[in-house]
This record gives sequence, structure tokens and C-alpha cells, in this order.
Amino acid sequence: MPAPTPPTPGPVPVRGLHHFAWRCRDSEETRHFWEDLLGLPLVHVIESDHVPSTGEYCPYVHIFFQMRDGSYIAFFDLGDDVAAEPSANTPAWVNHIALRVDSVAQLQAAKARLEGAGVPVLGITDHHIIGSIYFFDPNGIRVELTTPTVSAAEMDAHARRAHAALEGWAQRKAGLRAERAAHG
Repeated sequence: MPAPTPPTPGPVPVRGLHHFAWRCRDSEETRHFWEDLLGLPLVHVIESDHVPSTGEYCPYVHIFFQMRDGSYIAFFDLGDDVAAEPSANTPAWVNHIALRVDSVAQLQAAKARLEGAGVPVLGITDHHIIGSIYFFDPNGIRVELTTPTVSAAEMDAHARRAHAALEGWAQRKAGLRAERAAHG
């Protein structure tokens, strides 16, 4: 008789974001934007000639900006003055990072500060559960500052309907796929 298969363990508990990293064109330009304009302090710098995970030779500096919850936004400057290129198959509004602030008043203050520094800002946009402003950092990364505009109870109600809503989208997507196929 074969030995029973041990149960598959559940996922490990993910406690939150540690950091999210992108390539940047210039670390000082990036520092100015994220620290001086957005108020995230530069807290750590790693400079190396070799990538620790792969061992490949690639001189870089890795810079970290801390958010108030202890997580970080990080960047790699590879020393070649090249920024990451946007995806050719994805609209510019899709890929972005959304960072939370505490109130609509703070969104308005951030918008005024950014615009005063010459940064174009879109919004405040009403998403029915959050209000948001949108802008690009010097590397072409779309950033959203957002704040909740509904109660926790309303968000809980949305959470209870989330799986059904996603199933509805899956069905609609199948129809869209068929429609696109029919029109070449």
C-alpha cells in the first residue's frame, strides 16, 4: 500500500509590502522627486558591481524610500541614464503604483504641491470607493495617491461580492473574445 500523500500546506502569511522596485534613469533626480516632493525619506543605499541573486556583473545603486507603514519604494540606477521602457501592449494608465493618504484634503494638498513643482496632475478622480490623483515620476512611472471615501462597512460589502463580480467579468470577457474573433 502506497504511503499517503501529505497534505499540501497553505500559503505562508504575507504580512505586507516590503518594497517594490523599478529601474530609474538617474538616482538623484529620482531622490528629489520621491523625497523632496512626495516626502518619502531616502533610508538606504546599496551600491554593488554584481547582482547578489545571479552573480552577474552589472554595476548599480539600489535606493530605498520609506513609507510611514514601514514599506519601501525602491529604484535601481544602472549607471547608463536609461529609464525602463513602457510596455508596448499596455496603455500608460494601466501599470501604476497607488499609495494611500489619509484624506481628500491631503490629496488636494499633494496635488497643489506637485503642480507647484511643475508636475502635471490628473484628478481628483472619484472612483466611488476612493478619490485619487495621478501623475508620473521622472522615470515615467504612473503614481496614484488615493484615499478611501466610503466606510469600512461598505468596503466589506464589496468584498462579499468580489468573487461573483469577477465571475461576471470572466463571462463578459469570453463574449468580448468571441466578438473580437468575429471581427478579425
